[in-house]
Amino acid sequence: MKKSVRIGLTLGDLNGIGPEVALKALRQLGAVRGVQFVLIGSPNAVAPLRTRPGHALLWDPTPHLKPRWTPGRITAAAGRAAAAWIYFGVRGCQTGMLDALVTAPICKAGWERAGIHFPGHTEFLAHLTGARRVEMLLFGGPLRVVLATRHLPLAQVPAVLRKTNLVATIAMAAAGLRWMGLRRQRLAVCGLNPHAGDGGLLGDEEEQIIVPAIRAARRPGLALAGPVPADTVFHQALQGHYDAVIAMYHDQGLGPLKMLAFDSGVNLTLGLPLVRTSPDHGTAFDLAGQDRANPASMVAALEWAIRLARRPNPWR
Repeated sequence: MKKSVRIGLTLGDLNGIGPEVALKALRQLGAVRGVQFVLIGSPNAVAPLRTRPGHALLWDPTPHLKPRWTPGRITAAAGRAAAAWIYFGVRGCQTGMLDALVTAPICKAGWERAGIHFPGHTEFLAHLTGARRVEMLLFGGPLRVVLATRHLPLAQVPAVLRKTNLVATIAMAAAGLRWMGLRRQRLAVCGLNPHAGDGGLLGDEEEQIIVPAIRAARRPGLALAGPVPADTVFHQALQGHYDAVIAMYHDQGLGPLKMLAFDSGVNLTLGLPLVRTSPDHGTAFDLAGQDRANPASMVAALEWAIRLARRPNPWR
């Protein structure tokens, strides 16, 4: 196990709460033995804040950008800077300068204005690392959720669901649980439709896609249940029956998770050749510049980045 690690922390969209929660989280964690924190971003992102980096280093890989701090505003300059900081964070991991990357929230509208056409961090990180397949494992409190589809309009989800993709998602979820240190991998696979299709009365995706995928994914040591109706599976997970839930679409999984762990959720990207975690919240422009943001989710993301950086990465 690696004893000394360096954790990179991108500041995200500087007009949101990313810089604030980053600095608050570092202050709350204090000095951690064997850990060096490196903030990746512009001094303009931290200068207006009352909380200072303290024991952390500040690395500005793009001094020519100099984005202005305009809290609560969506700007192309902030989006461009946020993407550049992620790029250099990834490069830092690839060259061995960093052992893990934690990312503060970005604004997708700001990326669009800057001409950066990725739906989010996950897809951008996959592009930068050349990862063939990535998954989102989100967890907080008693729940762990993996998404079979991510940032899609709901109307497109049935057409995108495929047996082969779902089999791969299940396998990656199991590997992610092992990486997190869980001795068992008990996975519940959600149905797509109400009542998990009700025997075909409410849709046939369960019988045509989900059931065959579960059969194909079964192997020794992996306990699979499903398709389980989404209106009961999370209650069962809370009762300890499952170690994680495979949700068919974004809000099916994140609605229950955020209800229980809105301020402490963590997003872990599976499939990357590096460690990447993030808080499970957005830029919260309505709170930006007010010193009111809760850093609990960022604290948890940093703590998990430290743990995972000291363990073998299944995708490296």
